[in-house]
Amino acid sequence: MENKQNISVIGGGLAGCEAAWQLAEAGFPVTVYEMKPLKFTPAHHYKGLAELVCSNSLKADRLASAAGLLKAEMERMGSLLIPCARKVSVPAGGALAVDRELFSDMVTEKLTSHPLITIKSEEVTTLPSSPAVIASGPLTADGLAKSIEEKCGQRLSFFDAAAPIVTYESLDKDVTFFAARYDRGDADYINCPMNREEYLAFYEALVNAERAPLSEFDKEIFRVYEGCMPIEVLASRGEDTMRFGPLKPVGLRDPRTGKRPYAVVQLRRENSQGTLFNLVGFQTNLKFPEQKRVFSMIPGLANADFMRYGVMHRNSFLDSPRLLSSDYSLKSDPLLFFAGQITGVEGYIESAASGIMAGKNLARKLLGKEPLTLPRETMMGALAAYISDASVREFQPMGCNMGILPDLPERIRDKKAKYQAYADRALKALKEYLSVKEV
Repeated sequence: MENKQNISVIGGGLAGCEAAWQLAEAGFPVTVYEMKPLKFTPAHHYKGLAELVCSNSLKADRLASAAGLLKAEMERMGSLLIPCARKVSVPAGGALAVDRELFSDMVTEKLTSHPLITIKSEEVTTLPSSPAVIASGPLTADGLAKSIEEKCGQRLSFFDAAAPIVTYESLDKDVTFFAARYDRGDADYINCPMNREEYLAFYEALVNAERAPLSEFDKEIFRVYEGCMPIEVLASRGEDTMRFGPLKPVGLRDPRTGKRPYAVVQLRRENSQGTLFNLVGFQTNLKFPEQKRVFSMIPGLANADFMRYGVMHRNSFLDSPRLLSSDYSLKSDPLLFFAGQITGVEGYIESAASGIMAGKNLARKLLGKEPLTLPRETMMGALAAYISDASVREFQPMGCNMGILPDLPERIRDKKAKYQAYADRALKALKEYLSVKEV
């Protein structure tokens, strides 16, 4: 049965394709606006929809992994892209990787052949009236970005300067301690104290660590955002610059010695559950293996589980905790939905998953049904909860990881067994939820 109201989907990336598919499958005519091939961003080159620009990998495929769990949930939610990916997969060990051109071609063919979907090669420079889904991606063109800013009250960022995130569970509690400077206010920060020898060893490793190469437009962003200086660049300006910046020890005492440390790395709570903490002031452009090697030298982080490494690049994303509901709709305009990396989910499959939810929930609202709010125990539910969690004050994009899921009731030391338990619980919760919902 066709529902006559036409829905605009802005963007033909992974999120936009999933959103359009879900809306069309619910019976709504959809027009997908994609500016390619008339215009390309600096990162895009292929003419087709659902282009994979950075890598052809959709991450791990084993169920006992965050990415594997997310893909399993997406398939149960009627994903278009995951079945396509499996049909054009290439050998990649335990990961799901694809022939990116075959993948794009298959997704493009699926959408263009759907009787309710129309593709328009056209740049959209102003927000359409709702109902609509905005899935314009992390490199949203200037005209549309300005229109989004006007709608959202200047709550659109153009630079992703994210510090690494670690799990609280993996920290060495014998070394770290909670405290506020000068004991003022609540002891909300975790402190990692360094003596002089530890600091100098860390400093030497940091300034000599290998950095990720920058594109030309990222170099321009770096020149503009002096206030978001990478920690390794700050360190290179002098041996003590970090000690007078984010690693300053003033107002803190190490309970093991009763004295002020030589330097202190502080960790700040990342989510309301207190399962994740970020390294304050540690935005970085180091390669991921180097981050693991160097930052594990920080006292208390020797065995830290890194749920996200630091990144610095051009990335348009909303201040979603203030703007979006957990169904991906704009709070001030409940029939205007956002999907993909512009919402603050980070990664290919995370973007696609948000597109599934945005498409399904817009269709449900138009049909007079309650939106879907998946259980927090699921990866899709946890991502939706993260981007809409008003307790997150300094919002930065987040990919799927086991650290955003609620803790298990029992402590499981073996990581493989623990992750399998997370996955089993998630799929059980999703099955039970869907058994009582009409999806």
